[in-house]
Amino acid sequence: MSKNNLKNDIPYQLPPNIVHLDLSNNGFSGNVPYSISQMTDLNYVDLGHNKLNGQLSDMFQKLTKLKSLDLSYNSLTGNLPQSFASLSSLSELRLQNNQLTGPINVLAGLPLDTLNVENNDFSGWVPDELEGIANIDTGGNSWSSGSAPPPPPGAKAITAKRKNQDKGGKGGMSGLSIGLIVLASVVVVVLLITLFSTRKSTPPSHFLDEERASHRRAFTPLASQELTNDYHGAMRKEFRESESFDSIKIDVKTMQKSPSIGYNPPHSDFSQSLNDNEFASRLNSRRSSSFHAVSYPLADLQTATGNFAMGRLLGEGTIGRVYRAKYPDGKVLAVKKIDSSLFQSGRQEDFTDIVASISKVHHPNIAELVGSCSELGHNMLIYEYFRNGSLHDFLHMSDDYSKPLTWNTRVRIALGTARAVEYLHEVCSPSFVHKNIKSSNILLDLELNPRLSDYGLANFHNRLSQNLGVGYSAPECTIPSGYTLKSDIYSFGVVMLELLTGRMPFDTSKPRSEQCLARWATPQLHDIDALAKMVDPALRGLYPTKSLSRFADIIALCVQSEPEFRPPMSEVVQALVRLVQRSSMNLRDDLTASRRTDDSEY
Repeated sequence: MSKNNLKNDIPYQLPPNIVHLDLSNNGFSGNVPYSISQMTDLNYVDLGHNKLNGQLSDMFQKLTKLKSLDLSYNSLTGNLPQSFASLSSLSELRLQNNQLTGPINVLAGLPLDTLNVENNDFSGWVPDELEGIANIDTGGNSWSSGSAPPPPPGAKAITAKRKNQDKGGKGGMSGLSIGLIVLASVVVVVLLITLFSTRKSTPPSHFLDEERASHRRAFTPLASQELTNDYHGAMRKEFRESESFDSIKIDVKTMQKSPSIGYNPPHSDFSQSLNDNEFASRLNSRRSSSFHAVSYPLADLQTATGNFAMGRLLGEGTIGRVYRAKYPDGKVLAVKKIDSSLFQSGRQEDFTDIVASISKVHHPNIAELVGSCSELGHNMLIYEYFRNGSLHDFLHMSDDYSKPLTWNTRVRIALGTARAVEYLHEVCSPSFVHKNIKSSNILLDLELNPRLSDYGLANFHNRLSQNLGVGYSAPECTIPSGYTLKSDIYSFGVVMLELLTGRMPFDTSKPRSEQCLARWATPQLHDIDALAKMVDPALRGLYPTKSLSRFADIIALCVQSEPEFRPPMSEVVQALVRLVQRSSMNLRDDLTASRRTDDSEY
């Protein structure tokens, strides 16, 4: 589709099986779409000569077959993403005439034959490993002028420096130093040209083949493979490039039916959502202009919440209480009133920074920030309000107005929540470590699509001395500062256990050996007989056995005690998408069977 007059953003959803993509010489603006990260068969990409802007997302981990990438003549900014190092087949890279910054060391290990990084604002040094490229253009940047780069490259740099010192002359030739340096430089250039031309004509095939083979042997996380019962063994298993996801096919029509499985950056199989176009436009628009949360007057919030009356209390978390605010025009909002004690040891400006940060978060499966209030020592965050309450309410506080969540709805909730966490972890820059993933922070809209809440508040959690989320915290999280992205994966696994069993994450009414849900359930997740006994009785046996087993396999990955063995959330999303596909689920058929039947209270 090159050399047309196509404008605006590149479509957010692109067909996932594309091998050759050429959108060059158009008028596309916005950013490089994250959906490219899932095109694992991509061989050629040319987006050059457009008006693309913003930073490159860290989305190249899976593009191990990509041989040619052209992003030249755009307005891209920022540093090169670290995932460039995963482009193990890349032979041609063109980045010239952008506004890219920082070093290019991430390119050092790539098997490049052609590299053009001219006319950017790169800094540092051109790595020694790149000096042998047949076609390399590096002019028009802000390279450092020192005689040798800082470590690494280490030994090579020291050797080069010593050679320069030796060529400086013996016995004090300081008067001729400038001339000798120039002469030495000319000699070195001639020698290098001779050396490179020799390499080009007679490449050491054994060395190159061995090096390229080592690139192809890159470790692939477990959830990229078929989920099997032997998940610990598979975790350490290397497998060939040709085996990764070749058998996966996306049923787009099925995926189009549910917003909860719509948004698919990063690293996830492609499934379109009813809200994808809206989400894509919002995501790209916020990159060009910051979104500012509306400032709500304290007096208005006091009126709307009955002066924060107990009758308006929706819930109480680790950092404050949440109230329902109802306005005369019928609008209803949720107001999170943050405990003022959390500001005693920190700067008041922290709240402003947090509001600015989380107001940029936009995703169909996330409860978005509507506004904020900071007056007279009160600091509040205002969110959308969801009448169906939280997943915790549905699973553990059923009443005459609720029907049990069906199996398909539970899978849809798990997948939608995984999408939200995936976005926070792998799309947002910097990443958000949620630190408080639990069923009470997963709200449900009118169609029971999940909306993750309480994100972006890790700074407050860091100031709490108690362990967060009893029953949800990973083994390594003995203190709040111990939380990482992998800790969030564990907490999400516990939420999936809740969906599977209907049990609380920690229940003192159970026998001691069963009180901690993760500890009790994990050893039984691969035992078919035990698994059937663990299933939530409210399901009344209405679930596909294979789907149940695959769901349990995914849980087992997430709740492993060793953080390094837990897959990234993008891999969890992929596994859940495959579960949906193989089960031929229609995730929208059973909404009426699960939703609350009466909301007259509101």
